[in-house]
Amino acid sequence: MFEQAKAIYAKMGVDVEAALAALKTTPISIHCWQGDDVVGFEPAATAASGGIQTTGDHPGRARNPQELMADFEKALSVIPGAKKINLHACYAIFEEGDTTDRNAISYKHFAPWVAFAKKNGIGIDFNPTCFSHPMVKNGLTLSSPDETVRKFWIDHCIACRRIASQIAKELGTPVVNNVWIPDGLKDVPADRMGPRMRLKDSLDQIFAEQLDGVIDCVESKVFGIGVEAYTVGSNEFYMSYAASHPGVYNLLDNGHYHPTEMISDKSPALLTFFDKIPLHVTRPMRWDSDHVVRLEDEIKEIAVEIVRNNALDKVLIGLDYFDASINRVAAWVVGTRNMQKALLSALLQPHARLKDLQDNENFTRLMVEQEELKTLPFGAIWQEFCRREGVPADGEWLADMEEYEQNVLFKRG
Repeated sequence: MFEQAKAIYAKMGVDVEAALAALKTTPISIHCWQGDDVVGFEPAATAASGGIQTTGDHPGRARNPQELMADFEKALSVIPGAKKINLHACYAIFEEGDTTDRNAISYKHFAPWVAFAKKNGIGIDFNPTCFSHPMVKNGLTLSSPDETVRKFWIDHCIACRRIASQIAKELGTPVVNNVWIPDGLKDVPADRMGPRMRLKDSLDQIFAEQLDGVIDCVESKVFGIGVEAYTVGSNEFYMSYAASHPGVYNLLDNGHYHPTEMISDKSPALLTFFDKIPLHVTRPMRWDSDHVVRLEDEIKEIAVEIVRNNALDKVLIGLDYFDASINRVAAWVVGTRNMQKALLSALLQPHARLKDLQDNENFTRLMVEQEELKTLPFGAIWQEFCRREGVPADGEWLADMEEYEQNVLFKRG
């Protein structure tokens, strides 16, 4: 079946072997927080709050680093291709009696994660955790008018950049360090600019130190729970900040915009000006609801824009969703494999030919060929990719995951 599919794609001018080689080396950064509902391992760990919320009560949530690592390894066993693990600062691992607060964490709290990454041959990305903490006062962190609060979060973000740099040194690969804050107001503000001026000053202090191996980025959002009226870190603010601060990038999260805004359209616009685009892929449903990624049209179109613009090494792909209503390990697998399927689908398109049809204004043939590509035997190529990577194909991995659920996840308290 694979050889027949390969021949069909060859007639369209597609090199299937080149597509498989490109997919194999394109890393997907998989978010650790899907495995434990964004709780983390701090001494006083609590469920996520401050503009985000995990819903569902499916049994088997990871309760400690050992369980989360075991679950993540189980997911890795059925995910092909290159991978990274994306960590939030609240996943620091503390020795007994260590009560270090977020503003003073250091590399030692993440050394076990580096050992885990080396063991599994994966990279690491990183994020300050500016939510679910008593120092989030009235929903504000880096934009707070309270200088004690603002300094706490500045110090936290500085600490996180230093941790990211040390991780990069240990692993020999760059670390994306992404700053997202929940800052905003529930009702109509009297001052929109003041908080943004404070946020700008905070970011200037955070990014002042030159650090090796860190890819700095900032992440906007339209609104969140409790900040429906006003978000300090808007898209316009962060886009402007990144454009005026070399070395800082504007991360695109496809759940953080109005429903009619498409990341697939934004990415080629940014590629015109930036050498990198950090990306978070999720599935918004009515709002930024962080559902498990499915192989839907916009996900496929995001992948198309990455591939057709030769940006597999420029767009830094990460996932960001959290679903506590289903098997959390299966959620990792489904979302990651779907992102990889979207990339493979994009790699199996004759982009040079399609661009030529557009440039020559042959829109009829362009539409026909775009539609006919949709029914080509993509599935056979994906199955072959899984076989070569030594992981189960579609239809073969879920039974093992259900057995893991029965024997491991359901036995947790």
